[in-house]
Amino acid sequence: MKTLKLKAYAKINLGLDVIRKREDGYHEVRMIMQTVGIYDRISMNSTNSPMIKVKTNLHYLPTDNNNLVYKAAAYMKEKFQIKEGVYINLEKKIPVAAGMAGGSADAAATLYGMNHLFDLKLSKEELMEIGVKLGADVPYCILRGTALSEGIGEILTPLPPFPPCKVLVVKPLINVSTKYVYENLRLDQVAIHPDIDGIVEAIKHQDLYGASKLFANVLETVTEKDYPVIKQIKDSMLEKGAICSLMSGSGPTVFGLFDDFNAAQKAFYYFKVSGLGKQIYLTDMYQPRI
Repeated sequence: MKTLKLKAYAKINLGLDVIRKREDGYHEVRMIMQTVGIYDRISMNSTNSPMIKVKTNLHYLPTDNNNLVYKAAAYMKEKFQIKEGVYINLEKKIPVAAGMAGGSADAAATLYGMNHLFDLKLSKEELMEIGVKLGADVPYCILRGTALSEGIGEILTPLPPFPPCKVLVVKPLINVSTKYVYENLRLDQVAIHPDIDGIVEAIKHQDLYGASKLFANVLETVTEKDYPVIKQIKDSMLEKGAICSLMSGSGPTVFGLFDDFNAAQKAFYYFKVSGLGKQIYLTDMYQPRI
C-alpha cells in the first residue's frame, strides 16, 4: 500500500475581468491568478478494495461524487482502468465557497496524487487537460504560481513571480454563490475594468506598486451591492496600511497586500477582534518549485 501526503494551495485573483457571456452559458474572462501560502492537506492511500473513500474534517462537506476530490479520483480510475481503490483524507483550511478555488485545488492535488500513486506517468500538461473536465480553475491549480488566465479560465500563460509582499486574507461570515454572482453581473453597467495587460507588464518589471494600483474585480459590482461587509473589509484593510485590497474571485473573501510586515501584523490582529471576518490568515505569495 502506497501513501502520499500533499498540499493543495489556494489562489487569489490580482485582477478579474469578464469579457462576455458565451452562447454556451460560460463567461469569457481575463484574470491574473496567484497562489498564496494557504493550503489544505491531503493524504492518499492505495487500497486493495476497488472503492473510493473520502474523509474530511468538515462535517458539512459531501464525501461522495458531489465532492471534487471524489470526482477527480473516480475520473482517473475510470479513464485509466485502475483496479485498486483509494482512501483520501482531506483536511480543509482554505475557506469553503470563498473565491479561493479550494475545491479546485483539492481536485488538482488528487489528480497529481492519482498520477503518482498508480504510476501513470502523465505530464503536467496532460493533467491540466484532464483538470479542465472537472472545473475551469483546476488546470491553474495544477500549474500554480503567477499566471494570466483567459478563455473560461483554462488558457494559461505563466508569468514571472509576483514581487514579494505580505498577503492578509479575510473571509467574512457570509457565503456567496458563484452562480448567483455571474447571473447578476451586468457588464454594460461595469464602469471600472482591471488593466490586465498593464498588470502583466508591471509584474514583468517587478513593480509591486505599479501592478497593485491597476487591480480591479468586476464581480465586486454584484457582491458589494448585496453584501456591504465586503467593502467594509476592503476599506479597513486600506486604513490599516494595505497598498491595495480586492475581493478574490466571486467572493466573499477579501485580501490586502502589504509592503510592511508590522502593518500587516497589526491589521491581522485588528481583524481577529473586529468581528468582520470568520477566517483570517496572514500569509505570502507562493511560488512552486519548478
